[in-house]
Amino acid sequence: MTPALTALLCLGLSLDTRTHVQAGPHPKPALWAEPGSVIIRGSPVTIWCRGNLEAQEYRLDKEGSPDPWDTQKPLEPKNKARFSIPFTTEHHAGRFRCYYLSSEGRSERSDPLELVVTGVYSKPTLSVLPSPVVASGGNVTLRCGSQRGYHHFVLIEEGEHRVPRTLDSQQLHSGWFQALFPVGPVTPSHRWTFRCYGYYSNTPQVWSHRSDPLEILASGVSRKPSLLTLQGPVVAPGETLTLQCGSNVGYDRFALYKEGEHDFLQRPGQQRQAGLSQANFPLGPVNRYHGGQYRCYGAYNLSSEWSAPSDPLDILISRQFNDTVSLSVQPGPTVASGENVTLLCQSWGQFHTFLLTKEGAAHPPLRLRSKYRAAKYQAEFPMGLVTSAHAGTYRCYGSLSSNPYLLSVPSDPLELVVSASHPQDYTVENLIRMGMAGLILVVLGILLFEALRSRRSPQEAAGR
Repeated sequence: MTPALTALLCLGLSLDTRTHVQAGPHPKPALWAEPGSVIIRGSPVTIWCRGNLEAQEYRLDKEGSPDPWDTQKPLEPKNKARFSIPFTTEHHAGRFRCYYLSSEGRSERSDPLELVVTGVYSKPTLSVLPSPVVASGGNVTLRCGSQRGYHHFVLIEEGEHRVPRTLDSQQLHSGWFQALFPVGPVTPSHRWTFRCYGYYSNTPQVWSHRSDPLEILASGVSRKPSLLTLQGPVVAPGETLTLQCGSNVGYDRFALYKEGEHDFLQRPGQQRQAGLSQANFPLGPVNRYHGGQYRCYGAYNLSSEWSAPSDPLDILISRQFNDTVSLSVQPGPTVASGENVTLLCQSWGQFHTFLLTKEGAAHPPLRLRSKYRAAKYQAEFPMGLVTSAHAGTYRCYGSLSSNPYLLSVPSDPLELVVSASHPQDYTVENLIRMGMAGLILVVLGILLFEALRSRRSPQEAAGR
Protein backbone atom coordinates (compact mmCIF):
# COMPACT_ATOMS: atom_id res chain seq x y z
CA MET A 1 0.00 0.00 0.00
CA THR A 2 1.28 3.45 -0.90
CA PRO A 3 1.91 6.05 1.82
CA ALA A 4 -0.87 8.11 0.27
CA LEU A 5 -3.34 5.23 0.68
CA THR A 6 -2.33 4.71 4.29
CA ALA A 7 -2.79 8.39 5.06
CA LEU A 8 -6.14 8.50 3.30
CA LEU A 9 -7.34 5.40 5.16
CA CYS A 10 -6.47 7.13 8.38
CA LEU A 11 -8.61 10.03 7.28
CA GLY A 12 -11.43 7.76 6.19
CA LEU A 13 -11.55 5.88 9.51
CA SER A 14 -12.55 9.12 11.23
CA LEU A 15 -16.21 9.96 10.71
CA ASP A 16 -15.75 13.66 10.89
CA THR A 17 -12.67 14.16 8.72
CA ARG A 18 -13.02 16.53 5.77
CA THR A 19 -10.85 17.85 2.92
CA HIS A 20 -10.95 21.64 3.23
CA VAL A 21 -12.37 23.69 0.36
CA GLN A 22 -9.81 25.93 -1.22
CA ALA A 23 -10.54 29.57 -1.87
CA GLY A 24 -10.80 30.73 -5.49
CA PRO A 25 -13.27 31.09 -8.36
CA HIS A 26 -13.67 27.32 -8.67
CA PRO A 27 -12.60 25.94 -5.26
CA LYS A 28 -11.75 22.29 -4.91
CA PRO A 29 -14.58 20.30 -3.27
CA ALA A 30 -14.24 18.06 -0.23
CA LEU A 31 -14.92 14.32 -0.48
CA TRP A 32 -15.58 11.87 2.38
CA ALA A 33 -17.47 8.67 3.18
CA GLU A 34 -19.85 7.82 6.02
CA PRO A 35 -19.64 5.84 8.21
CA GLY A 36 -16.04 5.60 6.98
CA SER A 37 -13.84 4.66 4.08
CA VAL A 38 -13.31 1.04 5.24
CA ILE A 39 -16.63 -0.75 4.69
CA ILE A 40 -17.65 -4.36 5.31
CA ARG A 41 -19.00 -6.05 2.20
CA GLY A 42 -22.81 -5.82 2.10
CA SER A 43 -22.99 -2.71 4.26
CA PRO A 44 -24.32 0.67 3.04
CA VAL A 45 -22.03 3.64 2.55
CA THR A 46 -22.67 7.26 1.62
CA ILE A 47 -20.12 9.35 -0.27
CA TRP A 48 -20.43 13.11 0.17
CA CYS A 49 -19.06 15.82 -2.10
CA ARG A 50 -19.18 19.41 -0.83
CA GLY A 51 -18.56 22.40 -3.06
CA ASN A 52 -20.12 25.85 -2.90
CA LEU A 53 -23.55 27.45 -3.28
CA GLU A 54 -22.99 28.07 -6.99
CA ALA A 55 -22.85 24.36 -7.82
CA GLN A 56 -25.50 23.09 -10.23
CA GLU A 57 -24.36 19.48 -10.57
CA TYR A 58 -21.93 17.14 -8.79
CA ARG A 59 -20.06 14.33 -10.48
CA LEU A 60 -18.19 11.39 -8.95
CA ASP A 61 -15.30 9.77 -10.83
CA LYS A 62 -13.90 6.32 -10.06
CA GLU A 63 -10.34 5.62 -11.14
CA GLY A 64 -10.37 3.32 -14.15
CA SER A 65 -13.82 4.37 -15.37
CA PRO A 66 -13.83 6.63 -18.49
CA ASP A 67 -17.17 8.29 -17.72
CA PRO A 68 -18.42 9.86 -14.51
CA TRP A 69 -19.27 7.05 -12.11
CA ASP A 70 -22.34 8.93 -10.84
CA THR A 71 -24.01 12.31 -11.19
CA GLN A 72 -26.21 14.03 -8.59
CA LYS A 73 -28.04 17.30 -8.23
CA PRO A 74 -27.04 19.33 -5.18
CA LEU A 75 -29.02 19.16 -1.98
CA GLU A 76 -30.28 22.36 -0.42
CA PRO A 77 -28.60 24.72 0.16
CA LYS A 78 -26.79 23.38 -2.96
CA ASN A 79 -23.32 23.21 -1.44
CA LYS A 80 -23.10 19.40 -1.37
CA ALA A 81 -24.35 16.18 -3.00
CA ARG A 82 -24.91 12.65 -1.77
CA PHE A 83 -23.86 9.46 -3.60
CA SER A 84 -25.47 6.44 -1.91
CA ILE A 85 -24.37 2.80 -2.15
CA PRO A 86 -26.97 0.66 -0.33
CA PHE A 87 -25.09 -2.66 -0.69
CA THR A 88 -21.33 -2.44 -1.00
CA THR A 89 -19.46 -5.07 -3.03
CA GLU A 90 -15.86 -5.45 -4.15
CA HIS A 91 -16.82 -3.66 -7.40
CA HIS A 92 -17.36 -0.47 -5.41
CA ALA A 93 -13.83 -0.54 -4.02
CA GLY A 94 -11.40 1.93 -5.53
CA ARG A 95 -10.18 5.50 -5.67
CA PHE A 96 -12.77 8.25 -6.09
CA ARG A 97 -12.66 11.99 -6.82
CA CYS A 98 -15.50 14.47 -7.26
CA TYR A 99 -16.05 17.86 -8.87
CA TYR A 100 -18.99 20.14 -9.56
CA LEU A 101 -20.31 22.24 -12.41
CA SER A 102 -21.55 25.79 -12.10
CA SER A 103 -22.39 28.64 -14.44
CA GLU A 104 -18.75 29.66 -14.22
CA GLY A 105 -17.51 26.26 -15.38
CA ARG A 106 -16.03 23.19 -13.75
CA SER A 107 -14.25 23.06 -10.42
CA GLU A 108 -11.00 21.36 -9.60
CA ARG A 109 -11.24 17.70 -8.70
CA SER A 110 -11.21 16.80 -5.01
CA ASP A 111 -8.40 14.98 -3.28
CA PRO A 112 -8.76 11.21 -3.76
CA LEU A 113 -10.88 9.03 -1.46
CA GLU A 114 -9.82 5.39 -1.07
CA LEU A 115 -12.94 3.26 -0.53
CA VAL A 116 -11.88 -0.10 0.92
CA VAL A 117 -14.28 -3.06 0.97
CA THR A 118 -13.49 -5.78 3.51
CA GLY A 119 -14.92 -9.26 4.02
CA VAL A 120 -14.16 -10.53 0.51
CA TYR A 121 -11.52 -13.15 1.42
CA SER A 122 -10.96 -15.42 4.39
CA LYS A 123 -9.70 -13.74 7.53
CA PRO A 124 -6.05 -13.96 8.64
CA THR A 125 -4.97 -14.83 12.16
CA LEU A 126 -3.46 -12.32 14.55
CA SER A 127 -1.17 -13.40 17.38
CA VAL A 128 1.39 -11.79 19.64
CA LEU A 129 4.98 -12.69 20.48
CA PRO A 130 6.13 -13.55 23.04
CA SER A 131 2.90 -13.15 25.03
CA PRO A 132 -0.27 -10.99 25.11
CA VAL A 133 0.68 -10.09 28.68
CA VAL A 134 3.51 -7.59 28.88
CA ALA A 135 4.93 -5.50 31.69
CA SER A 136 4.19 -1.80 31.39
CA GLY A 137 6.78 -0.21 29.10
CA GLY A 138 7.59 -3.48 27.33
CA ASN A 139 7.50 -4.28 23.61
CA VAL A 140 5.77 -7.05 21.68
CA THR A 141 5.49 -8.22 18.08
CA LEU A 142 2.13 -8.80 16.40
CA ARG A 143 2.05 -11.50 13.75
CA CYS A 144 -0.63 -11.35 11.05
CA GLY A 145 -0.64 -14.43 8.85
CA SER A 146 -2.62 -16.70 6.55
CA GLN A 147 -2.30 -19.76 4.34
CA ARG A 148 -3.63 -17.63 1.49
CA GLY A 149 -0.91 -15.88 -0.48
CA TYR A 150 -1.76 -12.32 0.50
CA HIS A 151 0.82 -9.85 -0.75
CA HIS A 152 0.25 -7.34 2.05
CA PHE A 153 -1.13 -7.21 5.57
CA VAL A 154 -2.73 -4.23 7.32
CA LEU A 155 -2.74 -3.76 11.10
CA ILE A 156 -5.35 -1.45 12.63
CA GLU A 157 -5.56 -0.48 16.28
CA GLU A 158 -9.10 0.06 17.48
CA GLY A 159 -9.88 3.59 18.58
CA GLU A 160 -10.07 7.06 17.14
CA HIS A 161 -7.33 8.51 14.93
CA ARG A 162 -5.30 5.30 14.81
CA VAL A 163 -3.07 5.14 11.73
CA PRO A 164 -3.25 1.81 9.82
CA ARG A 165 0.09 0.12 9.27
CA THR A 166 0.86 -1.91 6.14
CA LEU A 167 3.66 -4.40 5.56
CA ASP A 168 4.58 -6.69 2.71
CA SER A 169 4.05 -10.36 3.50
CA GLN A 170 6.87 -12.87 3.86
CA GLN A 171 6.46 -16.49 2.81
CA LEU A 172 7.80 -19.14 5.16
CA HIS A 173 9.07 -22.57 4.14
CA SER A 174 5.83 -24.06 5.47
CA GLY A 175 3.82 -22.10 2.89
CA TRP A 176 2.54 -19.69 5.52
CA PHE A 177 2.41 -15.98 4.65
CA GLN A 178 2.90 -13.44 7.43
CA ALA A 179 4.00 -9.96 8.44
CA LEU A 180 5.51 -8.98 11.79
CA PHE A 181 4.48 -5.63 13.32
CA PRO A 182 6.56 -4.34 16.26
CA VAL A 183 4.40 -2.65 18.89
CA GLY A 184 5.49 -0.70 21.94
CA PRO A 185 6.31 0.52 24.36
CA VAL A 186 3.04 -0.74 25.81
CA THR A 187 1.65 1.48 28.54
CA PRO A 188 -1.62 1.35 30.51
CA SER A 189 -2.71 4.72 29.10
CA HIS A 190 -5.35 3.00 26.95
CA ARG A 191 -6.54 -0.43 25.90
CA TRP A 192 -4.43 -2.02 23.19
CA THR A 193 -6.81 -3.88 20.85
CA PHE A 194 -5.84 -4.77 17.28
CA ARG A 195 -7.20 -6.43 14.13
CA CYS A 196 -5.52 -7.17 10.82
CA TYR A 197 -6.44 -7.74 7.16
CA GLY A 198 -4.82 -9.21 4.07
CA TYR A 199 -5.04 -8.09 0.45
CA TYR A 200 -3.50 -8.63 -3.01
CA SER A 201 -1.37 -6.13 -4.92
CA ASN A 202 -3.66 -6.05 -7.96
CA THR A 203 -6.71 -5.09 -5.82
CA PRO A 204 -5.33 -2.92 -3.00
CA GLN A 205 -8.80 -1.68 -1.94
CA VAL A 206 -10.32 -5.19 -1.64
CA TRP A 207 -9.46 -6.70 1.74
CA SER A 208 -10.10 -9.92 3.58
CA HIS A 209 -12.41 -10.37 6.51
CA ARG A 210 -10.89 -8.78 9.59
CA SER A 211 -9.08 -11.03 12.05
CA ASP A 212 -10.42 -11.78 15.48
CA PRO A 213 -9.56 -8.98 17.89
CA LEU A 214 -6.33 -9.25 19.86
CA GLU A 215 -5.93 -7.38 23.13
CA ILE A 216 -2.60 -6.76 24.81
CA LEU A 217 -2.66 -6.74 28.59
CA ALA A 218 -0.31 -4.21 30.18
CA SER A 219 0.52 -5.41 33.69
CA GLY A 220 1.71 -3.09 36.42
CA VAL A 221 2.92 -3.35 39.99
CA SER A 222 -0.32 -3.11 41.97
CA ARG A 223 -1.00 -5.90 44.45
CA LYS A 224 -1.14 -9.33 42.86
CA PRO A 225 -4.27 -11.49 43.23
CA SER A 226 -4.28 -15.14 44.27
CA LEU A 227 -5.07 -18.06 41.96
CA LEU A 228 -6.29 -21.45 43.13
CA THR A 229 -8.13 -24.49 41.83
CA LEU A 230 -11.29 -25.81 43.46
CA GLN A 231 -10.59 -29.39 42.34
CA GLY A 232 -6.87 -29.77 43.07
CA PRO A 233 -3.95 -29.43 40.65
CA VAL A 234 -4.29 -32.96 39.17
CA VAL A 235 -7.43 -33.61 37.12
CA ALA A 236 -8.48 -36.45 34.82
CA PRO A 237 -9.87 -36.02 31.29
CA GLY A 238 -13.60 -35.26 31.29
CA GLU A 239 -13.65 -33.78 34.78
CA THR A 240 -14.75 -30.22 35.43
CA LEU A 241 -12.12 -27.64 36.32
CA THR A 242 -12.67 -24.18 37.78
CA LEU A 243 -9.88 -21.73 38.54
CA GLN A 244 -10.62 -18.96 41.01
CA CYS A 245 -8.83 -15.61 40.95
CA GLY A 246 -9.39 -13.41 43.99
CA SER A 247 -8.07 -10.35 45.75
CA ASN A 248 -8.60 -8.36 48.92
CA VAL A 249 -8.16 -4.99 47.18
CA GLY A 250 -11.53 -5.03 45.41
CA TYR A 251 -10.58 -5.41 41.73
CA ASP A 252 -13.55 -5.00 39.34
CA ARG A 253 -12.35 -7.47 36.70
CA PHE A 254 -9.93 -10.34 36.36
CA ALA A 255 -7.98 -11.93 33.52
CA LEU A 256 -6.67 -15.51 33.31
CA TYR A 257 -3.69 -16.32 31.13
CA LYS A 258 -2.17 -19.69 30.27
CA GLU A 259 1.52 -19.62 29.38
CA GLY A 260 2.10 -20.05 25.66
CA GLU A 261 -1.42 -19.02 24.61
CA HIS A 262 -2.20 -16.13 22.26
CA ASP A 263 -5.15 -14.81 24.24
CA PHE A 264 -6.53 -14.57 27.77
CA LEU A 265 -9.94 -14.88 29.41
CA GLN A 266 -11.65 -11.99 31.19
CA ARG A 267 -14.40 -12.10 33.82
CA PRO A 268 -16.05 -9.40 35.94
CA GLY A 269 -15.22 -9.54 39.63
CA GLN A 270 -17.87 -10.54 42.15
CA GLN A 271 -17.80 -8.67 45.45
CA ARG A 272 -18.21 -11.27 48.21
CA GLN A 273 -17.72 -8.77 51.02
CA ALA A 274 -16.19 -5.36 51.54
CA GLY A 275 -12.80 -5.19 49.81
CA LEU A 276 -12.90 -8.85 48.67
CA SER A 277 -13.60 -9.78 45.07
CA GLN A 278 -13.12 -12.83 42.92
CA ALA A 279 -13.94 -14.38 39.56
CA ASN A 280 -14.41 -18.03 38.64
CA PHE A 281 -13.06 -19.35 35.34
CA PRO A 282 -14.73 -22.69 34.42
CA LEU A 283 -12.49 -24.63 32.03
CA GLY A 284 -14.08 -28.09 31.89
CA PRO A 285 -14.65 -30.68 30.67
CA VAL A 286 -10.91 -31.18 30.82
CA ASN A 287 -8.72 -32.50 28.02
CA ARG A 288 -4.96 -32.74 27.54
CA TYR A 289 -4.75 -29.18 26.21
CA HIS A 290 -5.82 -27.73 29.56
CA GLY A 291 -2.53 -28.81 31.09
CA GLY A 292 -0.12 -25.93 31.67
CA GLN A 293 0.86 -23.02 33.86
CA TYR A 294 -1.69 -20.32 34.65
CA ARG A 295 -1.54 -16.81 36.13
CA CYS A 296 -4.23 -14.24 36.75
CA TYR A 297 -4.43 -10.45 36.95
CA GLY A 298 -6.81 -7.90 38.45
CA ALA A 299 -7.86 -4.42 37.33
CA TYR A 300 -10.29 -1.63 38.09
CA ASN A 301 -12.94 -0.60 35.56
CA LEU A 302 -11.65 2.95 35.25
CA SER A 303 -8.07 1.86 34.59
CA SER A 304 -6.35 0.18 31.65
CA GLU A 305 -3.52 -1.04 33.89
CA TRP A 306 -3.60 -4.58 35.23
CA SER A 307 -2.04 -5.76 38.46
CA ALA A 308 1.14 -7.72 38.94
CA PRO A 309 0.64 -11.40 38.06
CA SER A 310 -0.47 -13.95 40.62
CA ASP A 311 1.86 -16.74 41.63
CA PRO A 312 1.86 -19.45 38.92
CA LEU A 313 -0.52 -22.41 39.21
CA ASP A 314 0.29 -25.68 37.43
CA ILE A 315 -2.65 -27.74 36.15
CA LEU A 316 -1.72 -31.38 35.54
CA ILE A 317 -3.74 -33.80 33.40
CA SER A 318 -3.57 -37.48 34.40
CA ARG A 319 -4.21 -40.69 32.47
CA GLN A 320 -2.17 -39.63 29.45
CA PHE A 321 0.19 -42.66 29.52
CA ASN A 322 -0.70 -46.32 29.95
CA ASP A 323 2.48 -47.40 31.76
CA THR A 324 1.56 -48.11 35.37
CA VAL A 325 3.37 -46.77 38.40
CA SER A 326 3.47 -48.21 41.91
CA LEU A 327 3.92 -46.60 45.32
CA SER A 328 5.38 -48.26 48.40
CA VAL A 329 6.60 -47.08 51.80
CA GLN A 330 9.51 -47.96 54.06
CA PRO A 331 9.49 -49.15 56.81
CA GLY A 332 5.74 -49.74 56.39
CA PRO A 333 2.33 -48.03 56.07
CA THR A 334 1.92 -47.79 59.86
CA VAL A 335 4.68 -45.97 61.68
CA ALA A 336 5.22 -44.15 64.95
CA SER A 337 5.63 -40.41 65.17
CA GLY A 338 9.31 -39.53 64.88
CA GLU A 339 10.25 -42.43 62.61
CA ASN A 340 12.09 -41.95 59.33
CA VAL A 341 9.80 -42.73 56.38
CA THR A 342 10.54 -42.95 52.64
CA LEU A 343 7.99 -43.29 49.84
CA LEU A 344 9.17 -45.10 46.71
CA CYS A 345 7.54 -44.48 43.33
CA GLN A 346 8.60 -46.75 40.48
CA SER A 347 7.62 -48.06 37.05
CA TRP A 348 8.76 -50.54 34.43
CA GLY A 349 8.04 -47.90 31.77
CA GLN A 350 10.31 -44.90 31.22
CA PHE A 351 9.40 -41.66 32.97
CA HIS A 352 11.71 -38.72 33.42
CA THR A 353 9.99 -37.37 36.52
CA PHE A 354 7.79 -38.75 39.29
CA LEU A 355 5.24 -36.67 41.19
CA LEU A 356 3.88 -37.40 44.64
CA THR A 357 0.49 -36.04 45.72
CA LYS A 358 -1.37 -36.10 49.00
CA GLU A 359 -5.15 -35.85 49.17
CA GLY A 360 -6.31 -32.50 50.50
CA ALA A 361 -2.84 -30.96 50.59
CA ALA A 362 -2.60 -27.24 49.91
CA HIS A 363 0.94 -27.43 48.55
CA PRO A 364 1.69 -28.48 44.95
CA PRO A 365 2.83 -32.05 44.18
CA LEU A 366 6.42 -32.99 44.96
CA ARG A 367 8.61 -33.66 41.90
CA LEU A 368 11.77 -35.74 41.63
CA ARG A 369 13.86 -36.83 38.66
CA SER A 370 13.71 -40.57 38.09
CA LYS A 371 16.69 -42.91 38.36
CA TYR A 372 17.11 -46.23 36.60
CA ARG A 373 17.84 -48.99 39.10
CA ALA A 374 17.23 -52.74 39.08
CA ALA A 375 15.53 -52.57 35.65
CA LYS A 376 13.02 -49.98 36.92
CA TYR A 377 12.62 -46.22 36.82
CA GLN A 378 12.12 -44.92 40.32
CA ALA A 379 12.31 -41.99 42.71
CA GLU A 380 12.57 -41.97 46.49
CA PHE A 381 10.67 -39.28 48.40
CA PRO A 382 12.20 -38.94 51.90
CA MET A 383 9.59 -37.76 54.39
CA GLY A 384 12.07 -37.31 57.25
CA LEU A 385 10.91 -37.70 60.84
CA VAL A 386 7.16 -37.98 60.40
CA THR A 387 4.44 -36.46 62.55
CA SER A 388 0.69 -36.80 62.54
CA ALA A 389 0.62 -34.11 59.81
CA HIS A 390 2.19 -36.61 57.40
CA ALA A 391 -0.67 -39.07 57.79
CA GLY A 392 -2.98 -39.33 54.78
CA THR A 393 -3.53 -40.85 51.35
CA TYR A 394 -0.73 -40.61 48.79
CA ARG A 395 -0.53 -41.31 45.05
CA CYS A 396 2.27 -40.98 42.56
CA TYR A 397 2.43 -40.28 38.81
CA GLY A 398 5.03 -40.35 36.06
CA SER A 399 5.67 -37.64 33.46
CA LEU A 400 7.94 -36.95 30.49
CA SER A 401 10.16 -33.90 30.08
CA SER A 402 8.60 -33.14 26.67
CA ASN A 403 5.38 -32.09 28.42
CA PRO A 404 5.63 -32.00 32.21
CA TYR A 405 1.91 -31.17 32.58
CA LEU A 406 0.74 -34.56 31.22
CA LEU A 407 0.82 -37.42 33.72
CA SER A 408 0.43 -41.18 33.78
CA VAL A 409 -2.37 -43.19 35.31
CA PRO A 410 -2.11 -42.73 39.10
CA SER A 411 -0.68 -45.41 41.34
CA ASP A 412 -2.96 -47.22 43.74
CA PRO A 413 -3.57 -45.07 46.81
CA LEU A 414 -1.26 -45.60 49.77
CA GLU A 415 -2.61 -44.85 53.26
CA LEU A 416 0.08 -43.72 55.69
CA VAL A 417 -0.90 -44.10 59.35
CA VAL A 418 1.20 -42.25 61.94
CA SER A 419 0.58 -43.25 65.57
CA ALA A 420 1.57 -41.17 68.58
CA SER A 421 3.93 -43.93 69.82
CA HIS A 422 4.22 -47.72 69.89
CA PRO A 423 2.28 -49.34 72.82
CA GLN A 424 4.93 -50.49 75.37
CA ASP A 425 4.94 -54.19 76.19
CA TYR A 426 6.75 -54.89 79.49
CA THR A 427 5.91 -58.64 79.80
CA VAL A 428 9.25 -59.94 78.58
CA GLU A 429 11.21 -57.34 80.49
CA ASN A 430 9.32 -58.16 83.67
CA LEU A 431 9.97 -61.89 83.22
CA ILE A 432 13.66 -61.19 82.74
CA ARG A 433 13.74 -59.01 85.82
CA MET A 434 11.88 -61.62 87.86
CA GLY A 435 14.20 -64.34 86.60
CA MET A 436 17.27 -62.31 87.50
CA ALA A 437 15.83 -61.56 90.93
CA GLY A 438 15.05 -65.22 91.49
CA LEU A 439 18.54 -66.22 90.43
CA ILE A 440 20.05 -63.70 92.80
CA LEU A 441 17.90 -65.02 95.62
CA VAL A 442 18.98 -68.57 94.86
CA VAL A 443 22.63 -67.54 94.83
CA LEU A 444 22.20 -65.62 98.06
CA GLY A 445 20.46 -68.62 99.64
CA ILE A 446 23.28 -70.92 98.62
CA LEU A 447 25.86 -68.52 99.97
CA LEU A 448 23.91 -68.14 103.22
CA PHE A 449 23.56 -71.90 103.52
CA GLU A 450 27.26 -72.40 102.94
CA ALA A 451 28.10 -69.72 105.51
CA LEU A 452 25.89 -71.32 108.15
CA ARG A 453 27.29 -74.70 107.39
CA SER A 454 30.84 -73.50 107.68
CA ARG A 455 30.09 -72.03 111.13
CA ARG A 456 28.52 -75.22 112.41
CA SER A 457 31.48 -77.43 111.44
CA PRO A 458 33.99 -75.97 114.03
CA GLN A 459 31.36 -75.96 116.76
CA GLU A 460 30.51 -79.59 116.08
CA ALA A 461 34.21 -80.50 116.19
CA ALA A 462 34.73 -78.79 119.60
CA GLY A 463 31.76 -80.56 121.09
CA ARG A 464 33.18 -83.91 120.33
